[in-house]
Amino acid sequence: MLTRREQDCYNFIHDFIAREGHGPLLNEIASALGIHSKGTAHRYVQSLAKQNFIILTPGRHRGISLPHSEADKPNVDSTRTDYLDATLPLLGRIAAGQAIEAIPDQDSINLVDFFMAPNRFVLKVQGDSMIDAGILDGDMVIIEQRDNANNGEIVVALLDGNEVTLKYLRNNRDDSVTLIPANSTMAPMIYAANRVHIQGIVTGQMRSYR
Repeated sequence: MLTRREQDCYNFIHDFIAREGHGPLLNEIASALGIHSKGTAHRYVQSLAKQNFIILTPGRHRGISLPHSEADKPNVDSTRTDYLDATLPLLGRIAAGQAIEAIPDQDSINLVDFFMAPNRFVLKVQGDSMIDAGILDGDMVIIEQRDNANNGEIVVALLDGNEVTLKYLRNNRDDSVTLIPANSTMAPMIYAANRVHIQGIVTGQMRSYR
């Protein structure tokens, strides 16, 4: 199973080869995917090769090729939701303070509409830097892929091209960026703007108690 970004990478490689007659370079893949690191593109390519979606020929310039016919193209499309049936009954409201009777409303919540949309993916949280925002170690956060964000939004930020973190964003007037943890024991960190690349913003959260 491909991740959404691996699928994007495969789609670009497939279309590039169909159009140009040869494989793309890593910097062309990175540019097409809107990422700033050839190392990240390299990881996607290696994963595709490991899963036999592409062939890598060591030592060959533009050594990426396709082993599959069009009919064998991996069927992963993260923008589709019509094939999913993920609804739960909405039985009423419940207060976290004073008790309110939960009364059936003959309605339901479509989890696809709630969580799924184009350009969204899921990350598993590691660490406790966002606990005061209710985001705990082991939680799953739904991310809308974006390369910009507003002050106060919780963002996925790529630092120096190799470290990813989840923090509140503040853009400063001096063209620096402050990444603010939601943990009173941790201090905000200030970076030059060119060191921080926004990968997306948090749009939802999931947690299992079992």
